[in-house]
Amino acid sequence: MPDPSETVNFTTAGTADVTRDHGCLPDWQTGDLPEPLPFTLRNILRTIGPGAILLAGSIGGGEWIAGPMVAVNYGSGILWIASVAIFLQMIFNLEAIRYTLYSGEPIVTGIMRLTPGSRFWAAFYIVMGVIQLATPAMALGCANVLFAAAANREPVAADSTVLLWISYFIMACTVLVLLSGKSIEKVLERLSWAMVLFIFSFLIVANVLFVPLEVWIRTATGFLMPQPLPADVDVMLLAVFAATAGSGGLGNLAISNLSRDKGLGMGAWMGSFGGVLASDHAELATIGRVFRVTSENLRRWSIWWKYSLLDQTVLWGMGCVLGMFLNVNLAVSIVPTGTKLPGYSAGAFQAQYMAEHLWHGFWALCLVNGFWILFSTQLGNIDVLTRIVADIGWSGWPRLQKMASSRLYARLLLGFATLGIVVLSFGENALSLFKVLGVFAGPILTIGAFQILRINTRFLPQEIHPPMWRRFALVACGLFYGAISIASLLSLFMDKT
Repeated sequence: MPDPSETVNFTTAGTADVTRDHGCLPDWQTGDLPEPLPFTLRNILRTIGPGAILLAGSIGGGEWIAGPMVAVNYGSGILWIASVAIFLQMIFNLEAIRYTLYSGEPIVTGIMRLTPGSRFWAAFYIVMGVIQLATPAMALGCANVLFAAAANREPVAADSTVLLWISYFIMACTVLVLLSGKSIEKVLERLSWAMVLFIFSFLIVANVLFVPLEVWIRTATGFLMPQPLPADVDVMLLAVFAATAGSGGLGNLAISNLSRDKGLGMGAWMGSFGGVLASDHAELATIGRVFRVTSENLRRWSIWWKYSLLDQTVLWGMGCVLGMFLNVNLAVSIVPTGTKLPGYSAGAFQAQYMAEHLWHGFWALCLVNGFWILFSTQLGNIDVLTRIVADIGWSGWPRLQKMASSRLYARLLLGFATLGIVVLSFGENALSLFKVLGVFAGPILTIGAFQILRINTRFLPQEIHPPMWRRFALVACGLFYGAISIASLLSLFMDKT
């Protein structure tokens, strides 16, 4: 892949392009799409990676906590919602990446090009992002797991102060990881591959050895056969489940930031966020770079698109389905249906049940697995929030471009970590904080789906517009999460009254 710092001939819009629609931000520079690596198995493994980061960042919430809790409370018949959610979010992700492959900009920058203007959408997504992800629910989930390992029992309400202090330590660890490394994306990718391999190895072995065949069949049927929702379903928990079965709103938007930092498509010319403790990282460009529509560039486009398809369909999409299936399959085989799981044990209850019903050695093994699941998600969540807000500031506020992009990222990271510590002090338990994360994902996915559709049919050349079925899928995504968001608000209002 090309070095973003090398000298390349880019131009602003020429005479033939003076009418090019660039929305509410300055026009892009124009050049050629870089040549991708030949499409081989070895190069596939070298090129894909953003999907692994997104998978590691999502598996702790939906797959480890929300999915098992929903299935244990209401049975496996509700799991079809996860299938629908993951498919719709996969289309959402790919269409966000489509814009980045063309322009080198993350999708949030594309959104800032839409009316009523960059400042309006910047404020909207900063507020929504802070409300959603400044809540470090997964840090408290990690604390539950570490406490259980040290005390040899699940935590209860009386342990809340100890859990808080452990959570503060987890937050400090995530900050240290994200401040190191020449490229934050590369640091996250390497950690994510390692954590995903460990997590899935544990889950596959546990499921194959201990889960009866009839449970496998019942769980698979729940994913494939839609059934009516239970009359007593907790709408808030259902909304959390539907959002976090994939990447939960802001994480879906961030896939384009990660693709840019990975150097996919025109992102190869853009640079990336680097750790402030590292040196010699490529500085991030302030404006996107689009390619000319030529036969050669379109040939290159088709190869870049194949890499992105594999990254999102096989690595992220199938990874989310498999992760949800294995976690739920294990949970429903050992936890009686209808069991009400306490919020203070969220993230640790699996270890207790596995030790009691399968093998006592699973207490330690499951806690180790649970810690890495939840830590990877907390690491992903705080990075997503920081990089989304950093990219918004970098694109929309020229004054911020005077400092190094790594320094902007670091200052925001420290600020959000501090805010997270404050929020932890007011949260009741991990599950109560996690519900906040999930509920605010719905509106982001609703509005974002329609915005991505508008961006890709307004700013992209006709030759790379999304096909009609993908446009309908984006509309379906917006309507699906819009309906869930409205139902959540009505449920919240009715509970208050």
